[in-house]
Amino acid sequence: MTMRNKGLLATGVVLSAALAAGPGLAANLEATSTVDAVTVYPDGATVTRVISLNLPAGDSTAIVKDFPLGFDAASLRVEGESGARLTIGTVDAKPPRTAPPVNLPDIDKRIEALTDERANLDGAIAAALARKKFAERFAEASPAGLGDKGEARPIAEWRSAFAAVAEEVGQADAAIRDAERKQREIDREVARLQADRAAKPPSKMEVQIELSAAAATKATLRVTYAVRNARWVPLYDARLDTSAKDRKPALELVRRAEIQQSTGEDWSDVALSVSTVRTGRGGSAPELRTMIAQYPPPAPPAPKPAAVGVPRGMLERTQEFHFGGGTSFGDVADKAVEQQTAAEIGAYQTAFRLPGRVSIGTNDGAKSLRISTATITPELIIRAAPVADPTAYLEASFAQAEDAPLLPGKVSIYRDGMFVGASRLAAAGKDETVRLGFGADDKVKVERSVVKRNEGSAGLIVTTAKIDERAFKTTVRNAHDFPVKVAIQDQLPVSENEEIVVEMLPSTTPPTATNVRDRRGVTEWIVDAKPGETKDISFAWRVRWPKDKAIVISPSG
Repeated sequence: MTMRNKGLLATGVVLSAALAAGPGLAANLEATSTVDAVTVYPDGATVTRVISLNLPAGDSTAIVKDFPLGFDAASLRVEGESGARLTIGTVDAKPPRTAPPVNLPDIDKRIEALTDERANLDGAIAAALARKKFAERFAEASPAGLGDKGEARPIAEWRSAFAAVAEEVGQADAAIRDAERKQREIDREVARLQADRAAKPPSKMEVQIELSAAAATKATLRVTYAVRNARWVPLYDARLDTSAKDRKPALELVRRAEIQQSTGEDWSDVALSVSTVRTGRGGSAPELRTMIAQYPPPAPPAPKPAAVGVPRGMLERTQEFHFGGGTSFGDVADKAVEQQTAAEIGAYQTAFRLPGRVSIGTNDGAKSLRISTATITPELIIRAAPVADPTAYLEASFAQAEDAPLLPGKVSIYRDGMFVGASRLAAAGKDETVRLGFGADDKVKVERSVVKRNEGSAGLIVTTAKIDERAFKTTVRNAHDFPVKVAIQDQLPVSENEEIVVEMLPSTTPPTATNVRDRRGVTEWIVDAKPGETKDISFAWRVRWPKDKAIVISPSG
């Protein structure tokens, strides 16, 4: 494709990386590239490298050997600019050929010399061992205390004989140790030379770009490709200033991106962006297959008794569980200022571009960067579910007002400057409600007690049904010196059988909401408690079912 004059872009036609460059008379230009820009996705990254060339007139091939091994060759795209008409031809990516070292004869000669030197040391060790054994045999066969005719020798001669034997043995041991040490050094040197003479596997990919220039010119090429071993995950800091009586509460929500990459290339001084696009999901929704409801096939014959030693449960664990007879289902001072990104919001994605340039090395571990900060006026409420836990928890809620969606991620929670824990932030688009818990509120006391529990039969003359009737009282005490809003949740049993009848009794305090957030039976009361005030909530229900049957009330799966 033709590259036009100064400042205009040209995009090359990209062929499969498996195609080899065709034969021709084009000049080969060795070049290097540098990573200039990176966009990181939740499951990959796009990298842009820059190549600067001095091109001759006519055809030439740029050969660049510093691309990482793990990039997706099919994703290669080439653009650029030059001062003359330029055509970009085929683009080919392949591992460079493994070539033996150019000084192979010298390496072989050195290995041969070291092998001979090691053999000479073997001889020296053997000679020293023989010398040592001779001295030891001499000491055993010639008693130092007797002369030739059995007479006693002087003590001085004994000592001279002892010293001579000890000297011979010591000198032999020293010679052996010195020779063995030299052999170890030789072995290490031979191993290094053997590694040098072996053809090393490539650590980089080679990219060849065919070019045709109308005249000699300088050109800058930008090569873009995708890599998989990179990712970013959203992190959040939520800092709540409760402000009590003085002013409205304020919530500072800080978005962060934790970036990690092991692509085999260092991203040094690059323009960095993070994007919400998930490249690994593919481009299309899954195609569903027909689901058939039918009678189950006839049961197979009963299995033969298990062999001795086989646990009885082994045969039972091989069974499948079916729904409708056909489909199986499984588990499914001034503060320091951090630099922030500029958001680029499109119809189908959001990209956050960090100002300046950033460096992230391969396998350097995770690096956290601030994306943005929003200051929000939240609604505060105290929440408790005393049927499970009497603790009262402070909750802040707000409507997500930004165009950029909040992605699900870990959030660090701070209340009035103190770290109170970590939680998870659910995904939220624009105008959706976000709820964040900010830890226990020890000045709001919640107590739930059983007022009545009656299990028995119901009927006028003949007993026709069984009943389970229960009543509870929940007490809320506000020990703050300012009013608070408290939400209390409890559970009303839910029947999935027309013979089991559940009713809320009239003594119940009218609830604010039922089936809260589509959770069947979850009932909620919201009360306003003044400073020092106590509020009571009554809750009573009755379950009725046939007398000849038994029921179980338990949490849903």
